[in-house]
Amino acid sequence: MRGYSDVCLLLQCLFQLRMSKELEELSPLDDSGHGDGSEEETEEDDEPKICQVCGDKSTGYHFNAMTCEGCKGFFRRAIKRPAQLCCPFQNACVITKSNRRQCQSCRLQKCLSIGMKRELIMSDEAVEKRRMQIRRKRMQEEPVTLSPQQETVIQELLTAHHKTFDMTCTNFIQFRPLDRDQKSISEHGLEPNNATQRNISLSSPSSPSSSFQSPENKERKQHKSVIFTTLPHFADLTTHMIKNIINFSKMLAMFRALIIEDQIALLKGATFEIILIHFNMFFNEVTGIWECGPLQYCLDDAMRAGFQRHLLDPMMNFHYALRKLHLHEEEYVLMQAISLFSPDRPGVTHHSMIDCNQEIVALTLKTYIEAKRSEPNKHLLYPKIMECLTEMRSMNEEYTKQLLKIQDIQPDVSPLLLEIISKDI
Repeated sequence: MRGYSDVCLLLQCLFQLRMSKELEELSPLDDSGHGDGSEEETEEDDEPKICQVCGDKSTGYHFNAMTCEGCKGFFRRAIKRPAQLCCPFQNACVITKSNRRQCQSCRLQKCLSIGMKRELIMSDEAVEKRRMQIRRKRMQEEPVTLSPQQETVIQELLTAHHKTFDMTCTNFIQFRPLDRDQKSISEHGLEPNNATQRNISLSSPSSPSSSFQSPENKERKQHKSVIFTTLPHFADLTTHMIKNIINFSKMLAMFRALIIEDQIALLKGATFEIILIHFNMFFNEVTGIWECGPLQYCLDDAMRAGFQRHLLDPMMNFHYALRKLHLHEEEYVLMQAISLFSPDRPGVTHHSMIDCNQEIVALTLKTYIEAKRSEPNKHLLYPKIMECLTEMRSMNEEYTKQLLKIQDIQPDVSPLLLEIISKDI
């Protein structure tokens, strides 16, 4: 009976050995595997090192002992595996490189006897976390490059920009003259709200003097008609830039793919913002002057056109902030495209399609900054650009309000500009 029991024990051990070998072969981290996340220390000298378990060539310290990659992986799997190992012989197997797979029980005991520590084995979660850190570090070390699609987007934007935007501003001298001789609205001692009330009193049917024109009233009407002395010039200038922005947009494939209603809605929402971006290219951050070829503009010129301080002050802050970023031309045009493809504009119907377009452009801008800029703080540039875009959105609504008031006082605003700022789609 004792001999029969020994045979059964031997068969049981052989069965466990076979199952252990099959599990080992199916393991994604086999004896030659790497990436377990163990505590390692590689010897830097040129002396050959051998594994203290099987005698194979060692790759360094793993789990507190000098071992090869095979025994390192075996020890990790054996500790994590719930199956109990059993030696089919007499628990005294000599482990070598050639026979190390034959008795896992003795191989594990050898690992423990040379000082390999089970507490150094990382959990599956810790191993995955470390692998993610390694992948993230490798991605950071690898040079960032623009994809072919992103290169195409930038090239299309630059081509459209060059064909529709003239940095020499030679056409500006063809507009109605920039009249700085007459006094501005501030020098008249008038505020736009008072001027509006004045305009209403002159045209109100209930006014006692509405049935005839006194010399005083005629003089006041003439005076009213020239309150905003630079408005005619800026009306022509803005109309010219609106036409260029429309032509710029029509040259973009993503814009042409939209339905006409969405095209109109996007243009109505983004025109003022793109004009601001255009003018920022001319802004001198030292003098606070817009140097537009043969002409130069200052803040007082905008005041003479009727605009008020609570629009002009944040507008000046915007120009200083954006100009100090020293954007590349590519970054300027990508910024314009992000503004153009804003899915939350009033009247937009295909939000998801436009949102996808904006995401493509925004990701292209972010990748361009990472790929083309070398400044140590370049990671701050993208959020600063997005902050400027947000600031423009808040100024956009105020601009519309003030322009409508100006038109009520002095109707020199062009029909195209009025159409842009109207809420009708």
